Amino acid sequence: MKIHSTLTIAAAAAMLALASGCASDPLNAGSTAGAGTAGSGEKIVVGSANFSENVILGEIYAKALEDAGYAVERKLNIGAREVLYGQIENCSINVVPEYNQALLAFVAPDTQASGTDAVDAELGKTLPANLGILTSSPAQDNNAVAVTNATAQRLNLKTMEDLAKASSGMTFGGPTEWKTRADGYAGLEKAYGIAFKEYKLLDYSGPITISALDKGDVDAALLFSTVPQIKANGYTVLEDPKNALGVNNVTPLVCKEAVPEKAQSVLNAVSKSLTTEELTSMNASYAIDHMDAADVASEWVGKQDLK
Repeated sequence: MKIHSTLTIAAAAAMLALASGCASDPLNAGSTAGAGTAGSGEKIVVGSANFSENVILGEIYAKALEDAGYAVERKLNIGAREVLYGQIENCSINVVPEYNQALLAFVAPDTQASGTDAVDAELGKTLPANLGILTSSPAQDNNAVAVTNATAQRLNLKTMEDLAKASSGMTFGGPTEWKTRADGYAGLEKAYGIAFKEYKLLDYSGPITISALDKGDVDAALLFSTVPQIKANGYTVLEDPKNALGVNNVTPLVCKEAVPEKAQSVLNAVSKSLTTEELTSMNASYAIDHMDAADVASEWVGKQDLK
């Protein structure tokens, strides 16, 4: 599947949404997983959100399951969490790559849990009975607010508190859904009193956002912490001392009955093997080297021992 040729510019690259450490599998040991096994002919449907990192992760899950003998159907690049969640909740999609604290903020926006183990435990309590998360990866992709180094120096910006003082004269760029999320712009307003003069609608930390920052069309923007352009373009990521944006570990979200226990073990092995550095490198292969998402994923899976 050649994702690079089918993603739209607006949906195509945004590098996402993550306390290090690998949590134990939070699925209830007594829960019933699907009866399908490798070679049974039953397909596991792998989905993803509509930004490139999540598509790459979806391809990694799909490739790892295929290598383990499972039939896989890909439904990648579907949309934001607001769209995707309903499809896994009704099990028309069986597994998606998620980001644990962002997922918790979505299903339980008033939660105070923080840290991988606490967040995963809270998800185990709040997700619908038919859904579960598997092992959280040490790989993180966190929401971040970035400005150019020139803007940071001109306004003396280092933290979100600094940004709040200057925000009334600034323009912010981000996707539609992020404006109202508790771990997004709404959370920054609540935690720091940030109030930009304008919120411009852009893509998810992708090429449109990068271009808007570079051209000065926006003064600050949502960027995911694994976006390679943060380093390549010399952006300043502002510190978030109140942790309003959260810390997110890459975490498989599954429809329990549709993902057999052995398939869960494959996905857990993926989580345990993946690192933040590798995730950032894969994003660079896609966004800067223009590799296809499927090729990026296959290259990574081919180097792993996921047994």
